[in-house]
Amino acid sequence: MAAEPEIRAELSRLRARVPQLTGALAAGVDGLVLAHDTPGIAPESVAALTATALGVAARMADTTGLGAFRELLVRGGDGYVATYAAGEGAVLTLLARDRVNVGRLHLEGRRAGVRIGELVDAASGPAADPAGEPAKAPTEAPAETDGTTTARSANARTRRATTTTTTDTRPRTES
Repeated sequence: MAAEPEIRAELSRLRARVPQLTGALAAGVDGLVLAHDTPGIAPESVAALTATALGVAARMADTTGLGAFRELLVRGGDGYVATYAAGEGAVLTLLARDRVNVGRLHLEGRRAGVRIGELVDAASGPAADPAGEPAKAPTEAPAETDGTTTARSANARTRRATTTTTTDTRPRTES
């Protein structure tokens, strides 16, 4: 990715601003690592788990009517894992010691998420079809079809991923 050095630099600056961070990782919403600063931790595993947690968090926010996903905080016995939306197709995951100031973690994580999102979105640019025409934004499915709900955008700033429930529309005859 063209923006990887800039993302890596942003992760380093973030770790300097929040000394209690033990790792920082930028990943696509698909779970692929974009850049990382995670000594002693497998970044591919963290990115894959982040994508899974993102799906659950986005579904929870949507189902409860709280809006699009913005951030997720997990507290373990020895520290925190914080995930923030970062542009249209990325997320920022931070690992921190238990003694971190959570307010500062959120403040710096949100700011870095915005900057990383801008870098990722600028590097990916608008997609084009083979004819050279810019790709059109995906249209959202209706909120309710046949009594089932459709999962909407995981985040206004993350890639639009919708899950559509299909129904069998073939005519039926009773025997």
